Amino acid sequence: MLKYFISLLCLVTFFCGRSQSEPVDLQPKDTVEYKQEYGLRVGVDLNRLVFSFIDEDYTGFELVGDYRLTQSLYLAAELGNEEKSQTENLSNTLLYDFTTSGSYIKLGVEVNTYENWFGMNNSITIGGRYAFASFSQTLNEYNIFETNRFFNPDEFLAGAQTGEEFSGLSASWLEFVAGNKAELFANIYIGMSARLGFLVTNTEEERFPNLWIPGFNKVTDGSNFGVSYNYTISYLIPFYKKSKKKKDALPEPEQN
Repeated sequence: MLKYFISLLCLVTFFCGRSQSEPVDLQPKDTVEYKQEYGLRVGVDLNRLVFSFIDEDYTGFELVGDYRLTQSLYLAAELGNEEKSQTENLSNTLLYDFTTSGSYIKLGVEVNTYENWFGMNNSITIGGRYAFASFSQTLNEYNIFETNRFFNPDEFLAGAQTGEEFSGLSASWLEFVAGNKAELFANIYIGMSARLGFLVTNTEEERFPNLWIPGFNKVTDGSNFGVSYNYTISYLIPFYKKSKKKKDALPEPEQN
């Protein structure tokens, strides 16, 4: 009996010594993975909806969407329709009153430059669009400026043909886009973007120039640049998920 006890004690001592001789990893690698959702995000521009209610001279609606291709690359698009009436005065005298109405589409890409914390889905993006608009303009009322005002010294000469419509107008432009999106609730995002457009083509009527283009906004005389913005709320429709491993912590510097 004593012989078996001594043999067992030697065996236990052997394994304990072997286990203590092996190095102990005090910093095991983190194998936690986060499943990132890939899919189609669709929404609307809140800015155009609000102005449609508070401005009687404006009606607009815009759908926005993007599709995630890679970790940071997105396909993006906007589709909208706008109608706006404007007047131009000179010394409290009406020069012209017109209405622009039409639709536009914008297609392009965005790159997320924001490095999210583990498990977050926010973004700060830069990108570009190619945009095209088809629209018409109606000259509701206008007055003719006369240099010789002998017969009508106090007012301009009223236009003879009012309510004239100029249809078949079009324009295209390039847009630089900078914006951000934040996940408010699960799969629900709020965002905003600012856009600088450069007018590439502008088909207009000789008798009346394009002073405002849907999706581009005001056309400035002598300049091809325009500025616009939007505020959006959107919902992500997830199609599939990809794993993203948590980055290993940086090694601590050695102490002398």
